[in-house]
Amino acid sequence: MRRRWPPLRSTRRTIADCRSGSAAGTCCSPIFAEKSRTHTSSGPAASASREGEMREGIICDLKRFAVHDGPGVRSTVFLKGCPLRCVWCHNPESIRRAPELGVRFHKCTLCGECARVCACHRIADGKHRFGRESCTACGRCVGACLFDALVLYGKRVTPEETAAAVLEDRAFYETSGGGVTVSGGEPLLQAAFCAELFRLLKRECIHTAVDTCGEVPWSAFETVLPVADLFLFDFKHPDSEAHRRLTGSGNGRIKANLLRLGRNGCPVEIRIPLIPGLNMEDETLKRSAEFLAGIGTVTAVRLLAYHSLARSKYEAVGRADTMPRAGSPGDDAMRHAAELIGGFGLRAMV
Repeated sequence: MRRRWPPLRSTRRTIADCRSGSAAGTCCSPIFAEKSRTHTSSGPAASASREGEMREGIICDLKRFAVHDGPGVRSTVFLKGCPLRCVWCHNPESIRRAPELGVRFHKCTLCGECARVCACHRIADGKHRFGRESCTACGRCVGACLFDALVLYGKRVTPEETAAAVLEDRAFYETSGGGVTVSGGEPLLQAAFCAELFRLLKRECIHTAVDTCGEVPWSAFETVLPVADLFLFDFKHPDSEAHRRLTGSGNGRIKANLLRLGRNGCPVEIRIPLIPGLNMEDETLKRSAEFLAGIGTVTAVRLLAYHSLARSKYEAVGRADTMPRAGSPGDDAMRHAAELIGGFGLRAMV
Protein backbone atom coordinates (compact mmCIF):
# COMPACT_ATOMS: atom_id res chain seq x y z
CA MET A 1 0.00 0.00 0.00
CA ARG A 2 1.28 3.45 -0.89
CA ARG A 3 2.16 5.58 2.11
CA ARG A 4 0.06 8.70 2.48
CA TRP A 5 2.51 11.57 2.76
CA PRO A 6 1.45 15.10 3.59
CA PRO A 7 -0.49 17.23 1.13
CA LEU A 8 1.40 20.03 -0.56
CA ARG A 9 2.02 23.04 1.71
CA SER A 10 4.56 24.84 -0.45
CA THR A 11 3.44 27.81 -2.52
CA ARG A 12 5.50 26.65 -5.48
CA ARG A 13 3.46 25.00 -8.25
CA THR A 14 4.21 21.41 -9.18
CA ILE A 15 2.65 18.64 -11.19
CA ALA A 16 0.94 17.57 -7.98
CA ASP A 17 -0.95 20.88 -7.94
CA CYS A 18 -2.90 19.70 -10.96
CA ARG A 19 -4.00 16.44 -9.43
CA SER A 20 -7.68 16.31 -8.66
CA GLY A 21 -9.26 14.87 -5.57
CA SER A 22 -6.16 14.90 -3.35
CA ALA A 23 -7.08 14.28 0.25
CA ALA A 24 -6.91 17.10 2.76
CA GLY A 25 -5.42 16.28 6.10
CA THR A 26 -2.56 16.87 8.49
CA CYS A 27 0.83 18.03 7.34
CA CYS A 28 2.65 14.80 8.06
CA SER A 29 1.90 11.20 7.29
CA PRO A 30 -0.04 8.99 9.70
CA ILE A 31 2.69 6.36 9.33
CA PHE A 32 4.62 8.59 11.74
CA ALA A 33 1.72 9.09 14.16
CA GLU A 34 3.51 7.50 17.11
CA LYS A 35 6.39 9.97 16.69
CA SER A 36 4.25 13.08 16.88
CA ARG A 37 4.48 13.56 20.62
CA THR A 38 7.13 15.91 21.94
CA HIS A 39 9.94 14.18 23.80
CA THR A 40 9.86 15.30 27.40
CA SER A 41 11.20 12.22 29.21
CA SER A 42 14.35 12.38 31.30
CA GLY A 43 16.62 10.10 33.28
CA PRO A 44 18.00 6.67 32.28
CA ALA A 45 15.28 5.95 29.73
CA ALA A 46 15.99 9.20 27.91
CA SER A 47 19.75 8.56 27.99
CA ALA A 48 19.26 5.10 26.53
CA SER A 49 17.30 6.50 23.60
CA ARG A 50 19.60 9.45 22.89
CA GLU A 51 21.51 7.69 20.11
CA GLY A 52 18.25 6.87 18.33
CA GLU A 53 17.01 10.42 18.79
CA MET A 54 20.12 11.79 17.07
CA ARG A 55 19.37 9.71 13.98
CA GLU A 56 15.85 11.05 13.70
CA GLY A 57 14.94 14.04 11.61
CA ILE A 58 12.15 16.54 12.18
CA ILE A 59 10.28 16.86 8.91
CA CYS A 60 7.81 19.63 8.15
CA ASP A 61 6.49 18.39 4.81
CA LEU A 62 7.17 16.22 1.79
CA LYS A 63 6.36 17.49 -1.68
CA ARG A 64 6.01 14.89 -4.41
CA PHE A 65 6.37 15.63 -8.14
CA ALA A 66 8.47 18.76 -7.57
CA VAL A 67 9.91 20.17 -10.80
CA HIS A 68 11.85 23.24 -9.57
CA ASP A 69 14.02 21.67 -6.85
CA GLY A 70 16.72 20.17 -9.04
CA PRO A 71 16.75 18.18 -12.30
CA GLY A 72 13.79 16.07 -13.36
CA VAL A 73 10.78 15.09 -11.28
CA ARG A 74 11.67 14.99 -7.59
CA SER A 75 10.47 14.47 -4.06
CA THR A 76 11.44 17.34 -1.77
CA VAL A 77 11.74 16.69 1.95
CA PHE A 78 11.28 19.86 4.03
CA LEU A 79 13.07 19.81 7.39
CA LYS A 80 12.32 22.00 10.41
CA GLY A 81 14.63 24.70 11.69
CA CYS A 82 16.31 27.72 10.08
CA PRO A 83 19.15 30.01 11.26
CA LEU A 84 17.91 32.98 9.19
CA ARG A 85 14.91 35.23 9.62
CA CYS A 86 14.32 36.48 6.08
CA VAL A 87 11.68 39.18 6.06
CA TRP A 88 10.13 37.61 2.93
CA CYS A 89 10.16 34.02 4.24
CA HIS A 90 7.61 31.86 2.43
CA ASN A 91 7.80 28.98 4.90
CA PRO A 92 7.48 30.45 8.41
CA GLU A 93 6.22 27.07 9.63
CA SER A 94 9.72 25.68 9.04
CA ILE A 95 11.66 28.30 11.06
CA ARG A 96 11.25 26.74 14.51
CA ARG A 97 13.09 23.44 14.99
CA ALA A 98 10.47 21.76 17.20
CA PRO A 99 7.10 20.45 15.96
CA GLU A 100 4.33 23.05 16.25
CA LEU A 101 0.63 23.38 15.60
CA GLY A 102 -0.71 25.60 12.86
CA VAL A 103 -4.20 27.06 13.24
CA ARG A 104 -5.77 28.20 9.98
CA PHE A 105 -8.41 30.44 11.45
CA HIS A 106 -9.96 31.18 8.06
CA LYS A 107 -10.96 27.52 7.80
CA CYS A 108 -12.34 27.20 11.33
CA THR A 109 -16.13 26.81 11.61
CA LEU A 110 -16.15 27.11 15.44
CA CYS A 111 -17.50 23.58 15.73
CA GLY A 112 -15.55 23.04 18.98
CA GLU A 113 -14.38 19.49 18.24
CA CYS A 114 -10.76 20.49 18.96
CA ALA A 115 -11.75 21.91 22.36
CA ARG A 116 -13.33 18.58 23.29
CA VAL A 117 -9.97 16.79 23.05
CA CYS A 118 -7.54 19.55 24.08
CA ALA A 119 -7.74 22.32 26.67
CA CYS A 120 -5.45 24.52 24.56
CA HIS A 121 -8.44 25.28 22.34
CA ARG A 122 -11.44 27.31 23.43
CA ILE A 123 -14.43 28.64 21.51
CA ALA A 124 -15.61 31.87 23.15
CA ASP A 125 -17.32 35.05 22.03
CA GLY A 126 -17.62 33.70 18.51
CA LYS A 127 -13.87 33.17 18.18
CA HIS A 128 -11.42 30.29 18.23
CA ARG A 129 -8.93 31.00 21.00
CA PHE A 130 -5.73 28.94 21.06
CA GLY A 131 -3.28 28.77 23.97
CA ARG A 132 -0.09 28.29 21.97
CA GLU A 133 2.15 28.60 25.03
CA SER A 134 0.57 25.45 26.51
CA CYS A 135 0.56 23.37 23.33
CA THR A 136 2.84 20.32 23.27
CA ALA A 137 2.18 19.55 19.57
CA CYS A 138 0.73 16.15 20.43
CA GLY A 139 -1.55 16.30 17.37
CA ARG A 140 -4.74 15.01 19.00
CA CYS A 141 -6.69 18.09 17.97
CA VAL A 142 -5.60 17.69 14.34
CA GLY A 143 -7.34 14.35 14.15
CA ALA A 144 -10.48 15.80 15.72
CA CYS A 145 -10.75 18.78 13.36
CA LEU A 146 -13.36 18.17 10.66
CA PHE A 147 -12.48 21.08 8.39
CA ASP A 148 -8.69 20.94 7.95
CA ALA A 149 -8.23 24.05 10.09
CA LEU A 150 -5.46 22.48 12.20
CA VAL A 151 -2.16 21.17 10.88
CA LEU A 152 0.83 19.73 12.70
CA TYR A 153 4.09 21.08 11.32
CA GLY A 154 6.88 18.69 12.23
CA LYS A 155 7.17 14.96 12.85
CA ARG A 156 10.13 12.91 14.02
CA VAL A 157 11.10 10.28 11.46
CA THR A 158 14.06 8.01 10.76
CA PRO A 159 16.14 8.04 7.57
CA GLU A 160 14.82 4.55 6.79
CA GLU A 161 11.19 5.64 7.00
CA THR A 162 11.86 8.66 4.83
CA ALA A 163 13.81 6.68 2.24
CA ALA A 164 11.03 4.09 2.01
CA ALA A 165 8.48 6.84 1.35
CA VAL A 166 10.41 8.71 -1.35
CA LEU A 167 11.51 5.50 -3.09
CA GLU A 168 7.86 4.82 -3.91
CA ASP A 169 8.32 7.36 -6.71
CA ARG A 170 11.49 5.77 -8.08
CA ALA A 171 9.87 5.23 -11.50
CA PHE A 172 9.38 8.99 -11.91
CA TYR A 173 12.99 9.70 -10.99
CA GLU A 174 14.30 7.12 -13.44
CA THR A 175 12.22 8.27 -16.40
CA SER A 176 12.86 12.01 -15.85
CA GLY A 177 16.40 12.07 -14.49
CA GLY A 178 15.05 13.27 -11.16
CA GLY A 179 15.66 12.35 -7.56
CA VAL A 180 15.31 13.58 -3.99
CA THR A 181 16.01 17.04 -2.55
CA VAL A 182 16.23 18.04 1.10
CA SER A 183 15.09 21.58 1.85
CA GLY A 184 13.67 23.56 4.74
CA GLY A 185 14.06 25.59 6.78
CA GLU A 186 17.71 24.72 6.60
CA PRO A 187 18.28 20.98 6.10
CA LEU A 188 21.94 21.13 7.11
CA LEU A 189 20.92 21.95 10.67
CA GLN A 190 20.09 18.22 10.59
CA ALA A 191 23.12 17.23 8.54
CA ALA A 192 23.56 13.76 10.07
CA PHE A 193 19.98 12.83 9.20
CA CYS A 194 20.39 14.15 5.64
CA ALA A 195 23.65 12.26 5.16
CA GLU A 196 22.14 8.97 6.33
CA LEU A 197 19.06 9.47 4.14
CA PHE A 198 21.30 10.17 1.15
CA ARG A 199 23.45 7.12 1.86
CA LEU A 200 20.34 4.96 1.70
CA LEU A 201 19.27 6.63 -1.55
CA LYS A 202 22.70 6.34 -3.18
CA ARG A 203 22.53 2.57 -2.65
CA GLU A 204 19.50 2.75 -4.94
CA CYS A 205 21.29 5.05 -7.44
CA ILE A 206 18.98 8.01 -6.70
CA HIS A 207 20.17 11.55 -7.49
CA THR A 208 20.40 13.73 -4.36
CA ALA A 209 20.35 17.50 -3.85
CA VAL A 210 20.62 19.88 -0.89
CA ASP A 211 18.67 23.17 -0.92
CA THR A 212 20.56 25.37 1.55
CA CYS A 213 20.84 28.98 2.74
CA GLY A 214 24.51 28.33 3.54
CA GLU A 215 24.41 29.79 7.07
CA VAL A 216 25.79 26.67 8.79
CA PRO A 217 29.28 25.52 9.81
CA TRP A 218 31.40 24.05 7.02
CA SER A 219 31.41 20.78 8.97
CA ALA A 220 27.71 20.40 8.12
CA PHE A 221 28.57 20.53 4.41
CA GLU A 222 31.40 18.04 4.93
CA THR A 223 28.88 15.62 6.44
CA VAL A 224 26.85 15.43 3.22
CA LEU A 225 29.54 16.06 0.57
CA PRO A 226 30.24 12.36 -0.12
CA VAL A 227 26.56 11.62 -0.87
CA ALA A 228 25.22 14.89 -2.36
CA ASP A 229 25.14 15.27 -6.15
CA LEU A 230 24.03 18.91 -6.29
CA PHE A 231 23.69 21.96 -4.04
CA LEU A 232 20.87 24.46 -4.56
CA PHE A 233 22.33 27.50 -2.82
CA ASP A 234 20.36 30.63 -1.89
CA PHE A 235 22.17 33.93 -2.48
CA LYS A 236 20.05 36.79 -1.18
CA HIS A 237 22.29 39.89 -1.20
CA PRO A 238 25.99 40.57 -1.88
CA ASP A 239 26.40 43.17 0.90
CA SER A 240 26.81 41.72 4.39
CA GLU A 241 25.13 44.58 6.26
CA ALA A 242 22.17 44.62 3.90
CA HIS A 243 22.01 40.84 4.25
CA ARG A 244 21.94 41.19 8.04
CA ARG A 245 19.16 43.75 7.84
CA LEU A 246 17.04 41.51 5.59
CA THR A 247 17.77 38.08 7.11
CA GLY A 248 19.08 38.67 10.63
CA SER A 249 22.58 37.47 9.74
CA GLY A 250 25.57 38.69 7.73
CA ASN A 251 26.72 36.73 4.70
CA GLY A 252 30.40 36.15 5.53
CA ARG A 253 30.01 32.47 6.34
CA ILE A 254 27.58 31.99 3.45
CA LYS A 255 30.10 33.33 0.95
CA ALA A 256 32.92 31.31 2.51
CA ASN A 257 30.92 28.09 2.27
CA LEU A 258 30.00 28.82 -1.33
CA LEU A 259 33.64 29.38 -2.24
CA ARG A 260 34.66 26.13 -0.52
CA LEU A 261 32.01 24.21 -2.44
CA GLY A 262 33.56 25.59 -5.63
CA ARG A 263 37.07 24.60 -4.55
CA ASN A 264 35.78 21.10 -3.83
CA GLY A 265 34.36 20.84 -7.35
CA CYS A 266 30.74 20.59 -6.18
CA PRO A 267 28.04 21.51 -8.73
CA VAL A 268 25.99 24.45 -7.42
CA GLU A 269 22.76 25.98 -8.68
CA ILE A 270 22.30 29.47 -7.26
CA ARG A 271 18.80 30.63 -6.29
CA ILE A 272 18.22 34.38 -5.99
CA PRO A 273 14.84 35.57 -4.68
CA LEU A 274 14.07 38.92 -6.31
CA ILE A 275 12.14 41.33 -4.09
CA PRO A 276 11.31 44.79 -5.47
CA GLY A 277 12.93 47.52 -3.41
CA LEU A 278 15.21 45.13 -1.51
CA ASN A 279 17.67 43.42 -3.86
CA MET A 280 16.73 44.15 -7.47
CA GLU A 281 18.84 47.25 -8.10
CA ASP A 282 21.21 46.92 -11.05
CA GLU A 283 24.28 47.50 -8.90
CA THR A 284 23.18 44.82 -6.41
CA LEU A 285 22.61 42.29 -9.20
CA LYS A 286 25.97 43.08 -10.80
CA ARG A 287 27.83 42.66 -7.50
CA SER A 288 26.07 39.33 -6.94
CA ALA A 289 26.94 38.14 -10.44
CA GLU A 290 30.56 39.24 -10.10
CA PHE A 291 30.98 37.18 -6.94
CA LEU A 292 29.13 34.15 -8.29
CA ALA A 293 31.16 34.13 -11.51
CA GLY A 294 34.24 33.43 -9.40
CA ILE A 295 32.87 30.22 -7.87
CA GLY A 296 33.73 28.09 -10.90
CA THR A 297 31.16 25.32 -10.43
CA VAL A 298 27.90 27.28 -10.76
CA THR A 299 25.67 25.39 -13.19
CA ALA A 300 22.92 28.04 -13.32
CA VAL A 301 21.48 31.04 -11.51
CA ARG A 302 17.75 30.63 -11.02
CA LEU A 303 15.84 33.87 -10.40
CA LEU A 304 12.78 33.51 -8.18
CA ALA A 305 10.08 36.18 -8.35
CA TYR A 306 8.78 37.32 -4.97
CA HIS A 307 5.12 36.85 -4.08
CA SER A 308 3.17 37.15 -0.84
CA LEU A 309 0.95 34.07 -1.08
CA ALA A 310 2.38 32.67 2.15
CA ARG A 311 1.16 35.57 4.28
CA SER A 312 -1.63 33.57 5.98
CA LYS A 313 0.88 31.03 7.31
CA TYR A 314 2.35 33.62 9.67
CA GLU A 315 -0.92 33.89 11.59
CA ALA A 316 -1.29 30.11 11.57
CA VAL A 317 1.97 29.60 13.50
CA GLY A 318 1.67 32.73 15.65
CA ARG A 319 4.42 34.75 14.00
CA ALA A 320 4.39 38.44 13.13
CA ASP A 321 3.92 38.97 9.40
CA THR A 322 7.19 40.44 8.10
CA MET A 323 6.56 39.96 4.38
CA PRO A 324 7.19 43.16 2.36
CA ARG A 325 4.15 44.96 1.02
CA ALA A 326 5.49 44.67 -2.50
CA GLY A 327 4.10 43.24 -5.68
CA SER A 328 5.73 40.50 -7.72
CA PRO A 329 8.35 41.70 -10.21
CA GLY A 330 7.02 41.80 -13.75
CA ASP A 331 8.28 39.81 -16.72
CA ASP A 332 10.33 42.73 -18.05
CA ALA A 333 12.06 43.20 -14.69
CA MET A 334 12.86 39.49 -14.47
CA ARG A 335 14.27 39.43 -18.01
CA HIS A 336 16.37 42.51 -17.27
CA ALA A 337 17.82 40.85 -14.15
CA ALA A 338 18.61 37.72 -16.17
CA GLU A 339 20.39 39.77 -18.83
CA LEU A 340 22.51 41.55 -16.24
CA ILE A 341 23.57 38.30 -14.61
CA GLY A 342 24.09 36.58 -17.96
CA GLY A 343 26.54 39.34 -18.87
CA PHE A 344 28.99 37.83 -16.35
CA GLY A 345 29.08 34.47 -18.15
CA LEU A 346 26.46 32.85 -15.92
CA ARG A 347 23.44 30.93 -17.18
CA ALA A 348 20.48 32.85 -15.74
CA MET A 349 17.09 31.11 -15.56
CA VAL A 350 13.73 32.79 -14.90
